[in-house]
Amino acid sequence: MESYSPIHRPRRMRVNQAIRQMVQENFFSLNDLIHPIFIEEGIEEAIPLKTLPGVLRYPESQLEAEVKELAALGIKYIMPFGISHHKDEAGSDTWNDDGLLARMIRTIRQAAPEMVIIPDICFCEYTSHGHCGVLCEHGTVDNDITIANLAKQAVTAARAGADMLAPSAMMDGQIAAIREALDEAGFSHVSILAHAIKFSSAFYGPFREAVNSELSGNRNAYQADYANGRQAMIEAELDEDEGADILMVKPGTPYLDLVARLRAQTNLPIAVYQVGGEYAAIKFAAQAGALDEKAVVKETLIGFKRAGADVIVTYYAKQIAEWLRDGEMDSLSR
Repeated sequence: MESYSPIHRPRRMRVNQAIRQMVQENFFSLNDLIHPIFIEEGIEEAIPLKTLPGVLRYPESQLEAEVKELAALGIKYIMPFGISHHKDEAGSDTWNDDGLLARMIRTIRQAAPEMVIIPDICFCEYTSHGHCGVLCEHGTVDNDITIANLAKQAVTAARAGADMLAPSAMMDGQIAAIREALDEAGFSHVSILAHAIKFSSAFYGPFREAVNSELSGNRNAYQADYANGRQAMIEAELDEDEGADILMVKPGTPYLDLVARLRAQTNLPIAVYQVGGEYAAIKFAAQAGALDEKAVVKETLIGFKRAGADVIVTYYAKQIAEWLRDGEMDSLSR
């Protein structure tokens, strides 16, 4: 049988590592990664999370030391989540200048003045019922009362020293309400990383343990329906129109198609959140010897970048920084 000599040989661009690096299209570095961190008031020792191996819930007394360690590793961006012991039906501790949200922002700012602080702006960790806002009599979240409270929370966070806010409640009009409140309070320089497409997802399971959630039921009435891609694009477009500076898709891995669609729709930066279930799936598979953890983490992050994400929120951020420091992971940045 005669051999065939193809004209086009894409393999020529994969002959050796130097050529592969020359034509590599997507990269990530610590400049792309946001580190989420959980802080609980009223505890003395850090609590390991069994559903998020390697992730801890820190007491306030240890936050300063942990932030300094993160900064020394090269982590530049942090997203704090508070676990409150002062819960009520509205989550009012979040707009208290001496509440947990404000305290942990001030602690991070003092510990690492150059670190970019991007607090979660929501109520699920601060409400007695675990929902993301004020409940109506029939058990659903009252949209308009909640966005008024989100605006108060946002101003409190900005006043405490936040650089950027990450509203995640999925209330209609929340970005416009927050932007207006920030501007009126003199914080026009504080930016908004909008949870533009936050799906009602089973992948959030480990997060409930992380924040000690008391939620019964679900958030299907306000978080996006994962069956609806076109509806998700409407959510993102509305947030952009209302003044968002960055648009985020959450979770990440199951929704790379929507990251790509959003990239084609907007010129704003796009973020993706590799949520607890995604992290845990890799961790537990690696512990069972089913896969090479570092290789899968790299492949996953490059997948987010290839789909169009500019920024990645991941529980792996600190470990990646440690792997890079210790020479256990090759940098994929130029």
